[in-house]
Amino acid sequence: MQKTELKSAEKVPISIDARKMLIRDDCELIHLTLKPAEILEKHSNPFDVAFYVLSGSGELEVGDETATISADTVIEVAGGALRGWKNSGTEDLRVLVVKLL
Repeated sequence: MQKTELKSAEKVPISIDARKMLIRDDCELIHLTLKPAEILEKHSNPFDVAFYVLSGSGELEVGDETATISADTVIEVAGGALRGWKNSGTEDLRVLVVKLL
């Protein structure tokens, strides 16, 4: 059994608080925390991802589409698509990113 606690998980070197919760050859779990008004700029990755919003709400931009996403919602995004987040709420936006490698 392997246990990783959020507070001690390795940080991802990006502009927001992103932590590596699980890293395997076939899957990665990354925990994102965006403070109110924080933005994760649009970017692409070569693999599919699923975003699960744990708490808060924010705007997810995928390609030319923007949607407001709140807690207990999952969104699947295909590899290669540009995607970015903005915390448009008043509390922290916490998102679990599941990278499907």
